[in-house]
Amino acid sequence: MAGEAPDKPPEDLPDLALKGIEEFNRGEFYECHEYLEEAWMQEPRRVRFLYQGILQVGVGFYHLQNGNWRGATGLLRNGTVRLREFEPETLGIDVARLVRESERCLRELEELGRERIEEFDRAGVPKVEWTE
Repeated sequence: MAGEAPDKPPEDLPDLALKGIEEFNRGEFYECHEYLEEAWMQEPRRVRFLYQGILQVGVGFYHLQNGNWRGATGLLRNGTVRLREFEPETLGIDVARLVRESERCLRELEELGRERIEEFDRAGVPKVEWTE
């Protein structure tokens, strides 16, 4: 259907990166970190920093789940900066959308502040989407 993101990743995405993204999309950010860290360490090309950016955003959301405002905001900020060089898409990943949605979450967390982190609407945590 036009306008919908495909639900299948490209075939050239390494298995470790794919598993990390699957865990990210399930909200299993600790497991996401484990897979993407390994993919990042094994990848010799510059695309390794794409994996690192997704990893950092995921760890930011892990910190959010644990009520760690400083960790959440710091890693969301670092991760989105890292991801920007890969916009609008790389390896079939809609990087621009992930950056935009992660920055929205960061702004909301900054507005709420550390004392109100529990008020963050976790339904707004983004997923990694595929491009066509």
